[in-house]
Amino acid sequence: MSATTSGDTTAREDELAPVSAGSLAELLVTEERPPRPGPLAASLAFGWRAMLKIKHVPEQLFDVTVLPVMMVLMFTHLFGGALAGSPREYIQYLLPGVMVMSVVMTTMYTGIAINNDIDKGVFDRFRTLPIWRPATVVGYLLGDVLRYSIASLVMLTAGLLIGFRPNGGVPGVIAGILLLIVFAFSFSWIGTMFGLLVRDEKTVMGASMTAIFPLNFLSDIFVDPSTMPGWLRPLVHNNPITHVASAVRGLMDGRWPGVDIAWTLGWSAALVVVFGSLTTRLYNRK
Repeated sequence: MSATTSGDTTAREDELAPVSAGSLAELLVTEERPPRPGPLAASLAFGWRAMLKIKHVPEQLFDVTVLPVMMVLMFTHLFGGALAGSPREYIQYLLPGVMVMSVVMTTMYTGIAINNDIDKGVFDRFRTLPIWRPATVVGYLLGDVLRYSIASLVMLTAGLLIGFRPNGGVPGVIAGILLLIVFAFSFSWIGTMFGLLVRDEKTVMGASMTAIFPLNFLSDIFVDPSTMPGWLRPLVHNNPITHVASAVRGLMDGRWPGVDIAWTLGWSAALVVVFGSLTTRLYNRK
């Protein structure tokens, strides 16, 4: 009986004995490592992280839900009678434009989120991971696509309740929102660049608004450019926000504004090439 107990004890001690350095190294080498995630998988993972942050802090959706609805209601009922004869007439022109303005304004939050992660040291941890380097930035941008979608749907719902009637039906509305999201994703690279370039989130917001504010108001969002002074019209007609707003407005109205759609896609590609390259270079040097 004692011999059996002694043998069991010896076997357990052998199992619990510390592994030598050579054996441990051999074990690690022979263990199959998980495959390295590709660029798409890594970007989607960080995009999911951005959406989880919205889930845990839903208050950050205030700017893409409540404020856009307030803007639609105020502009429609304050200026609709003076500019179009009645609020119901004006909402047909205004809603697609204000939708573009609200979505474009939310693009600056990508840069603010990146700046916060840099300030907290989280970004440095991400840079040490064996993943595609730009995946962190691209993930932020993919996550913010949810913001743009929510802002568009909330404003569309508010517009329908106060009289907006898209002649393009469901296909025209979906096409307009998808085109707007493509442009917003491309425009977000500007805010991302500011997030990597400046030191604090207030400066990111100020720099982003400096770029966004004049583009929004020097466009055809609120009024037809034909009512503007002659010297101002070239600025408005060559403004990327004008092309996006005109394209979204035309699609929702049941037309096919091919020129404005082409300009919108061209501006989107140019923004990604220019500011995406600058952002990647800043990220690698950060």
